Amino acid sequence: MNKVLLAKFLAAFSALSAGFAIVATRLIIAETEPVTLAFLRFSIGAVCLIPFLIVGFRRNPIVRADWLPVLLLGITLFGIFTWLFSSSLKYTTAAHGAIGLASLPIVTLILAWLFSREQMSRIKIFSVVLAFLGVTVAVSDSLFAEAAGKDLLLGDILMLLATLAVAVYTVFAKPYIARYGPFFFTALAMVIGVTSLAFVVGYNGGLSAWPQFSPLGWWLLIFLGVIGGAIQFTAYIWALRWIPPSQAGIALTLTPISAFIIAWPALGEPITIEAVIGLALVLTAIFLINRTPPEGRIKIEPG
Repeated sequence: MNKVLLAKFLAAFSALSAGFAIVATRLIIAETEPVTLAFLRFSIGAVCLIPFLIVGFRRNPIVRADWLPVLLLGITLFGIFTWLFSSSLKYTTAAHGAIGLASLPIVTLILAWLFSREQMSRIKIFSVVLAFLGVTVAVSDSLFAEAAGKDLLLGDILMLLATLAVAVYTVFAKPYIARYGPFFFTALAMVIGVTSLAFVVGYNGGLSAWPQFSPLGWWLLIFLGVIGGAIQFTAYIWALRWIPPSQAGIALTLTPISAFIIAWPALGEPITIEAVIGLALVLTAIFLINRTPPEGRIKIEPG
């Protein structure tokens, strides 16, 4: 199979599994704390990727000059992002969380432009405005929920911050993924992120006893670690090696779709008209960005 075509397929798979992971997190978050869940989830994922870590260090060890950025990238994606992601879904709905995460291509574009990695055009500026309008409409009901004593708005803000963390990783991890390979780099970044979370969990006393979950909670944790951790992130990072971040990001439009499909039967969360309108605006913005000529986009040189 053509590697570019496979990369697009894996990006789509990653996006679909992210939607399921959002719902699974919403189901399990009541049984633990966000930082503990993030730590346990990616500890399972890291264990799954240990063979790639061992082989990677033997074949292509990290050079000294790369260690600091690699450490920062690992902490950003598998430490900060996962903590914010789990914390967000303690407060907001699966639909809101999925729409916030689907705005990643827009956030990535802005960040890439700020760091001179991509040029901005009129259609891109219009798309950015349209996307933020969509997110605003989608979460507008959270403003009224906040007034009623709920914390939806806090959850929405945390998810947008989580999306920013992924955008930072997406923009700056590219050369290291190409240099060390997606499997090794994913395994290493995940171990680094889990280690950073271990310090926080240990400080809060979360490592002093075996975690207590319901039978369903254990199954959800395994799903989040294996499918929503090791496989999902390896697929996305592998895709980033062969296609531009903007193309990988557009696949995230599938995330709210898969989340919408299962959120109502699994969680009993109604899909509001604001969420549907907001999603339509975000999808339109991402479509417009990906219809623009490729000049000025972040280029990928697979290694």
